[in-house]
Amino acid sequence: MSERASSRRTFLKNSAAISLGFTGLQSFFWRGCEESSTGIMKKVNLPYGPMLSDPKGMLRLPEGFTYRIISQVGDVMTDGFFTPGLPDGMATFDGGNGKTIVIRNHELISKDFGPYGAQNELLSHIPENKVYDMGSPAVRCKGGTTTFVYNEKTGKVESSWLSLTGTIRNCAGGKTPWGSWITCEETFVNVSKNLKKTHGFNFEVPATSSPSLTTPIPLKAMGRFNHEAVCVDSVTNIVYQTEDRNDSSIYRFLPNEKGNLKAGGKLQALVIKAQNKMDTRNWKNTEMPIKKRLEVEWVDLENVNPRVDELRYQAQNKGAAIFARGEGMWFGKGEVYFACTSGGQKKYGQVFRYVPSAYEGTSREKEQPATIELFLEPNDKELLQNCDNLTVAPWGDIIMCEDRARPNIVGVTPQGEMYKIAENIGVPSEFAGGVFSPSGKTFFVNIQHAGMTLAISGPWNRIGNS
Repeated sequence: MSERASSRRTFLKNSAAISLGFTGLQSFFWRGCEESSTGIMKKVNLPYGPMLSDPKGMLRLPEGFTYRIISQVGDVMTDGFFTPGLPDGMATFDGGNGKTIVIRNHELISKDFGPYGAQNELLSHIPENKVYDMGSPAVRCKGGTTTFVYNEKTGKVESSWLSLTGTIRNCAGGKTPWGSWITCEETFVNVSKNLKKTHGFNFEVPATSSPSLTTPIPLKAMGRFNHEAVCVDSVTNIVYQTEDRNDSSIYRFLPNEKGNLKAGGKLQALVIKAQNKMDTRNWKNTEMPIKKRLEVEWVDLENVNPRVDELRYQAQNKGAAIFARGEGMWFGKGEVYFACTSGGQKKYGQVFRYVPSAYEGTSREKEQPATIELFLEPNDKELLQNCDNLTVAPWGDIIMCEDRARPNIVGVTPQGEMYKIAENIGVPSEFAGGVFSPSGKTFFVNIQHAGMTLAISGPWNRIGNS
């Protein structure tokens, strides 16, 4: 039996006893809901209760929940640099003694406020080998990551610093099992008179509790394309990747060495078996059925660092499926969830669920193929509109950030039932980077265009441990 098969069998065995109790819990929450012919719940109960008004006019939350702004663009960090704007994807790590290490992306281009100050006056304070691309006086590469340490007992940030710099549009990414964050450039640009290096890569940032600026090394074997998010299987260390294009592919990276992405590996694209170049977007014809598991296979890609943005076309010429703007991605309990923000008949978004083979990434995976299903496609903006970043909650539900002017944070149960957690009634901006602390007590989220990072606390166990 493979390591994957053993792991999955153990999970199923251990979860069998839980499932009966969980089923009862869900029926309690969702009693009275009506299911449509598409399998989507048309009435939305709120297990946390209704959204309450906010005297500050920023965030509506259920009773018992509170938020605090813990970081804002322009704040001076511990290392003397400024907190950059446009915070996006995040990951959390256990810092010990009730402290959480948070690594946070910043989706910046040259015109945005970055860590060096309004006139880039602090850029000269950084050794050139610590900046991926210095750019030029006309165009500075301000993207990257910051890291901060948050004390859950005091509700305060104890320290913060610049942890990666010199990149462009660091959108989402993914946490690794070995204690680092993979940050993704959502761009594809070549060397020019203003740029010294090519862009469109992933970079790895280790989680540390003391200020440290990472030496930026592009993970070129993972492919050059308009990256969005990644997730890593803790058993196999296989990395799954999304691409933010209207006609994107889904990618898989098989590393040569576990826990060492810099050692290279093989890049592949997802093909739905016996469905050449299947269009999962459902924009015109409903080719992708809801909640039907389809078998998957993977095709090898050769030129993974193209000079033009065509990697997805190489993949699709080999039969790879087409997706509508792959965005947030997270590895749950033996399965991958990912969002396609403009998928569906009304382009309000889709969520897919991928279940790896028991022999994932080996020559035996054809014996028990992986499967993919369209888990969610509401086509109803009152339920969900333009899902973007997502995470899996400690109790197993998917928690999604909407990408629209007045977004919500939406929870989805494993059965596809939906509920609301928060409403942005302040700055018109998407939510981004929603993620729980390792303890499960705090939910961190960004209001991107406001340049704010919030910490939300409350009775999360109303679902999780009731």
